[in-house]
Amino acid sequence: MDFRWNEWNEDHVGRHGIQPEAAEHVVETARTPFPRRIGDDKWLVWGRDLNGRLLQVIFVVDEARNEVFILHARRLTEAERRRYRRRRR
Repeated sequence: MDFRWNEWNEDHVGRHGIQPEAAEHVVETARTPFPRRIGDDKWLVWGRDLNGRLLQVIFVVDEARNEVFILHARRLTEAERRRYRRRRR
């Protein structure tokens, strides 16, 4: 799948200090139990970017265009990091 970026989603993840490539990497390398469906069409994934930061990425998949559109990306909170580490054991 390809990733679709526009000014809106690049700016949105950028406000959280996340580069598009970092968010893409988290989606591409998702491991069980992720990605997890949230809501009707949205997916959530937690994982490490290329720099080792733990991120949360929310995205939608456009099956017709074979594209992923990232809606949101940010670093995990401390509580989320603890939960992630427990799941990975």
